[in-house]
Amino acid sequence: MPDSPEEPSLDEQIAAYQREFDDLDPQVEKVVSALGRLNRRMNVAYGRQVSELGISNAEWEVLKTLVLAGAPYRLGPGELAKRLGLTPAAMTHRIDRMAGEGLVTRDRDENNRVRVIVELTDEGRTKWLEAMRMASHFEEDLLQDLSGAERGVLGELLIRLLRRVEHEQPDAGGRLTDLD
Repeated sequence: MPDSPEEPSLDEQIAAYQREFDDLDPQVEKVVSALGRLNRRMNVAYGRQVSELGISNAEWEVLKTLVLAGAPYRLGPGELAKRLGLTPAAMTHRIDRMAGEGLVTRDRDENNRVRVIVELTDEGRTKWLEAMRMASHFEEDLLQDLSGAERGVLGELLIRLLRRVEHEQPDAGGRLTDLD
């Protein structure tokens, strides 16, 4: 059964690839293709959730990055851009939009008037917390068919894959192009 009218099932996809590429390892392709589809579908689901809160995935990323920076949830625009893999121009556009929505403030650093500081507002933190609640419910539902032990094993296996990619492609954390 196809995953969607436009997309073949994983088995159909792998069979088509094998017809065209003799050296394909179907086990490897199944894992990689399943991870890709899962990632894509999870991003769509998260996007729907944050849109219910009146924010975009791009704005969610900024809120999350500021929270990860720790209290008082402040970073310079250059550091935000670097952490998100964006150009300074794209980051400025995103900050402008978010400041207009009351999610962040942008003020001059009192110790260095040339430097700008972006800070999470109470409204931004409230949106982040609500998005986290929604994501937590979605993620629990996603993993409901796995036991605690299976979740632990899956987590460790995925971390091993992530470490491999990070070792082989240390610059792959950013983006090739800006998303907004």
